[in-house]
Amino acid sequence: SQGFKSLQEGQRLSFDITTGPKGQQASNIRGE
Repeated sequence: SQGFKSLQEGQRLSFDITTGPKGQQASNIRGE
């Protein structure tokens, strides 16, 4: 699945959610 998280106003990161040994984590994080 894909998610979006806002870091700063006007900046958005998109990332893929993967399930690893410690549970869900974000991968392939990229700024837009």
